[in-house]
Amino acid sequence: MRAKNLYRPISDNPQVLGLLLTLPALIAILAVVFFPIVSSFWLSLHQKDLSRPQFDAFIGLKNYFNLLHDSRYLNSLWVTLRFSLTSVILEVVLGVSTALVLNQRFVGRGFVRGLMILPWAMPSIVNAAMWKWIYNADYGALNALLTQLHLIDSYKIWLADPKWATILIILANVWKETPFTVILVLAALQTIPEDLYEAARVDGASAWRSFLHITLPLIAPVLMVAAMLQFIWGFQTFELVYVVTGGGPFSTTELTTLRIYATTFRSLRFGYGAAMAYLTSLAILIPAVFYIRSAYRRVVEM
Repeated sequence: MRAKNLYRPISDNPQVLGLLLTLPALIAILAVVFFPIVSSFWLSLHQKDLSRPQFDAFIGLKNYFNLLHDSRYLNSLWVTLRFSLTSVILEVVLGVSTALVLNQRFVGRGFVRGLMILPWAMPSIVNAAMWKWIYNADYGALNALLTQLHLIDSYKIWLADPKWATILIILANVWKETPFTVILVLAALQTIPEDLYEAARVDGASAWRSFLHITLPLIAPVLMVAAMLQFIWGFQTFELVYVVTGGGPFSTTELTTLRIYATTFRSLRFGYGAAMAYLTSLAILIPAVFYIRSAYRRVVEM
């Protein structure tokens, strides 16, 4: 009877009981996520150079101020922004177009839908190795195909050209990430009532007008989610560029992830590399916050 009274206050208070039940998960999250975030931020406030440990010291925000004048880092930030925005635009356009086709009824539709997921499901390092082989100047499939189609006279070193290297890296990224947009848009298309299209056809609306006034507004929230996720993932791209171009030629494909990696693990400047990571995260966080606020405002208005 006494033991029963001891446990009754906990069972009678659902908030306390819920806290106790989630406490192990909260501890794990703090240990795995929160502690590394705080620890790395504290590291970014130090001059931590493993090649010169005698000069390690607390320097406050000096690493962040130095980054604002670091031409190599600013160039990588611009390259990453251009890479992400171009990829997002292509992925959204191709994703919507492909989803519209897959939403139609045709023989083998289920098989084609399943096939679409393969590029996105492929491990990033495998995808990068595949595209490195395709772009190879000596035995790559791209040169072989273009030569057989008589579009080029001889094999070309595509990745040695800054312009082509950027374009080909973007195309490789679009090939892998577009299926994610296709899946989201296809799911959104299947929630649109067919009655809306029938009413539009009765009113004499063309297929293009139906798309502009029915389909596009109804899938717009999903497109916003897909675009924001793809933009963030663009800033996180590492394996593709590391394997295919290594950031070259002349740093034209050096993304911020590659610059952070080189600074931290090659130059052993851990404090400066941590500051790079946080400043890059801030560049991603700003548009994400604006998106979340606009999405929340739209939901409240509805």
